[in-house]
Amino acid sequence: MSEQTQAQRRVVVVGAGMAGVQTAVALREQGFKGTVTVIGAEPHQPYDRPPLSKAVLLGKAEGSAFDVDFESLGIELLLGREALGVRPEAHELDTEAGAVPYDALVLATGAEPIRLPGTEGVSGVHLLRTLDDAERLRPVLARQHDIVVVGAGWIGAEFATAAREAGCAVTVVEAAERPLAGALPAEVAAPMTSWYADAGAVLRTHARVDRVEPGEVVLDDGSRVAAGAVVVGIGARPATVWLAGSGIELGAHREVVADNRLRTSLPDVYAVGDCASFPSGRYGERLLVHHWDNALQGPRTVAADILGETRMVYDPVPYFWSEQFGRFVQYAGHHASADTTLWRGEPSGPAWTVCWLRENRLVALLAVGRPRDLAQGRRLIEAGTEMNPELLTDPARPLKAATA
Repeated sequence: MSEQTQAQRRVVVVGAGMAGVQTAVALREQGFKGTVTVIGAEPHQPYDRPPLSKAVLLGKAEGSAFDVDFESLGIELLLGREALGVRPEAHELDTEAGAVPYDALVLATGAEPIRLPGTEGVSGVHLLRTLDDAERLRPVLARQHDIVVVGAGWIGAEFATAAREAGCAVTVVEAAERPLAGALPAEVAAPMTSWYADAGAVLRTHARVDRVEPGEVVLDDGSRVAAGAVVVGIGARPATVWLAGSGIELGAHREVVADNRLRTSLPDVYAVGDCASFPSGRYGERLLVHHWDNALQGPRTVAADILGETRMVYDPVPYFWSEQFGRFVQYAGHHASADTTLWRGEPSGPAWTVCWLRENRLVALLAVGRPRDLAQGRRLIEAGTEMNPELLTDPARPLKAATA
């Protein structure tokens, strides 16, 4: 693509979170000379989400705006403007402020939290996804209310951690039989159950919410839990309802179906971050990854393809971390295809790692308080290195020294 042709092209990015902002930045870093516009539904300056459940929530930080000089990069921000639809035949994005023309369109609208049925509009029921959510919850924690957290997943554990740090009485209710039931195998999640009690939080499993009444949560067994506030953390789904009728293919979880260069089913339309799934050659299946690192890495592939570099494909080793109950938990890979599970260290202790292997090659690992295991393991997964299982289980031996 000539520089003159490129300068006339318009790239419009829908979504001002990590994936959207990084796409715009990557375009400039890779030399794109055309117009770059980022459209965000929220009125706030684009911000990072992980601090919302930590520093922002506890009042240790006022915000988490990205350290990006949009003006000097020539990136136009249109904030407080919701996207309503795509008209591919006209190459236009419909927004509440009118149509925006594009030559290339990048969908980076992320995911939206699943609401607890029957609680829409109920006073004292909160979600934690946006800066406004965190700011509404901050005074709740400051007043040290009795808090009920619905859902013992990653976000539920992180919020429970913050609430206990703020001095709140916390009860976590989980419909499944254990924390992280949808994310980790039973034997791996089991050691995490005791973390709640150790932190002074009450964890109730097999506990499904029937309804929320003023000052309490009623469970389906009739028991009642005092609740000055309720925080719902039962998962998220791709924010793609607005794409209905656009002709863009959506998957079983209503995510945008992208290829290995993050192109959608429509020409000149891409999808990146939490709203998109992609085919993984490494794992032999389509992945939908709702984590920060995916939103950071994918934009480089999108920018390269827009610029005509068609050799770059997107096939990352997924990675995420969680800080909960005084522990730093990290995960890399995708364990669904593993045929062997091995432990490094005792799960009753402060630091341990679980390794998943397929044909003696590491495909995933979960590290609790062992960041070196994570760093080395991630590189071993990327390289497809054959491991020695016997050496691997020795927690004193570096992972990189446990190869076959």
